[in-house]
Amino acid sequence: MTAAPKFRIDVAINDLLVSPDRQARVRAEPLGLSLPDPVFPQFPGRLNDPGPEVPPEKRRWGLDKITRASRGWLLPYVRSRVLPGDFHPITAYLFIEYKCNLDCWYCWSFDNKVKGMTEDVARRSIDWLYDRGCRVVALMGGEPLLRPEFVHKVVYYAAKRGFWVYIATNGRLLRPEVADRLGDAGVAAFNFAMDAWDLKPGLPKALVPARKNLEYILRKQYANGYVVFFNINICRNNLEDVRLLTEYAHDHRVATDYHINETPMLEQDDHFKHLYDNPTYIRPEDWQAVDQLVDWLIEKNRAGYQMVNSVQRLQEIKAFLRMSSGVDLRKYGWNGDGTHGNGSQAELLAGMPGIVQRPDGELQFAEWNCRAGQNNVIIRTDGTVAPCFPMYGATYDWGNIDHARFDGEQLAGMKKTCQQHCFSTLNHNLAYCYNDARVIKWLWSSVVKNKFQGRLRSFED
Repeated sequence: MTAAPKFRIDVAINDLLVSPDRQARVRAEPLGLSLPDPVFPQFPGRLNDPGPEVPPEKRRWGLDKITRASRGWLLPYVRSRVLPGDFHPITAYLFIEYKCNLDCWYCWSFDNKVKGMTEDVARRSIDWLYDRGCRVVALMGGEPLLRPEFVHKVVYYAAKRGFWVYIATNGRLLRPEVADRLGDAGVAAFNFAMDAWDLKPGLPKALVPARKNLEYILRKQYANGYVVFFNINICRNNLEDVRLLTEYAHDHRVATDYHINETPMLEQDDHFKHLYDNPTYIRPEDWQAVDQLVDWLIEKNRAGYQMVNSVQRLQEIKAFLRMSSGVDLRKYGWNGDGTHGNGSQAELLAGMPGIVQRPDGELQFAEWNCRAGQNNVIIRTDGTVAPCFPMYGATYDWGNIDHARFDGEQLAGMKKTCQQHCFSTLNHNLAYCYNDARVIKWLWSSVVKNKFQGRLRSFED
C-alpha cells in the first residue's frame, strides 16, 4: 500500500495557508433570507416523455438551450476580457454539502460533521455571483443530493436568475422522481462521478449500484435539455474500469472528464482517515500501466470520443506523476516500454509534455495559467470563499460573500508554487479555454460549421 505524504504543496505555502496562528475565517453573518418554493411541474409534458431507448447520432439543441449555454459561458468570458479588475468569475462551485453518503478513500472532503449550507447563504451566494457577472454555478459536496428538496430550491432559483447549473453527484440518490424535479427546475448538466464498474476497495462510486438512476437520466436528458458527464478519477486499482466506463460513455453519447488521483494538497485534520495504506494511490511501480491507459485515452480522444480533457493535458499526466512523486526516477521505467532508465533525472524527463527547464537548469512541471481566484471561485457551506477546491481546508482568509478579498499579488505568489503540485482538471480546463484564439476557433466550428447542433465539442475539435 502507498504511504502518502501528509500534503502535496511546498511546506512554506502549506504553513501559510493552514497556520493555526492565523485569524480564523469569518463566515457570512446570516440575514434570514430564504429561497422561493419551486413551481412543479413547470413543464408537465416533459414528465410523460420517456426519452429515446437508443441515443440519437446527433443531438438537436433548441434556441432556448443555445441561449442558456451562451449566456452561461460566452458572455461572462467576454465580460472578463473587457472589464477592468482581476476578479471576474466565470465558473463558481457552491459547496452546499460536505457530508456524503459514500466514503471514497481518496476524498479529503468527506466530513460528516460539517453543517450543510443554509437557504440564506445559498441565495446570497447566487446573488453575489450574479452581480459579478458569473453565470455558471456547480452544486458540490460531499453529496449535494443528501437534501434533494434543498437542491431543488437552489437549482430553481439559480436557473430563474439565468445560471447554467450543474450538479456533481455519485448518482446513488438521483432517483427518477428527484431527477424529474431537477430537470424541470432547469438543471443544465449532471456531472456523474464514476470510478469503477462495480464496487472496489476504497472506490464505492461505481456504475452498477447507480445504473438504474443513470440510465433514467440518460433517456430523460433529451426531454429536459440537460447533458450528462462522467467524472472519472484514475487510481491504481481501477485502470481497467476506466476503459470500461469510457466505452460505456461512448456507446451512450456521454462525455468523459478524467482526473489523476492525488493526495491532499494541504495538510488535513483528523477527519481524513484514509491518508495511509490507501489502495487508490498510484505508486511508481504503477506508472507503466498508467502510461498505457493514458495512451489508450489519447487514441480514443483522437478517434472522436467526447472528452472534456485536451490531448495535451492527457499527455501531461505522465510527467505530473513523476514530478510529484519525489522518488528517484532512475529506478523506474518511464516511457511505457518496460525499460529502466540509467541516465539523470533530467535525461529521463526531457521532452515529456508538461516539463520545462528553469533558467538555473532545474526541471519543473510547467505553469498552466491557473485562473483560481480570478475567473474561478468556491463558496464554502458557511459563505466563506476560496480560489479553488484544493484550498477548501485553508485557514487563510479570502473573505466571504459579503466581503471577498482576493489579492492578486498573494494569488500570483501562491500559484508559482501550487501549480507545480496540482493537476486540477476543473481549473486547467478553464485555463485552457481562457484563450481568445481557442474561443474564436471553437465558435467558428460550433456556429458556422455546426450551427450549435450535434455532439458536445471540445476546444480541440
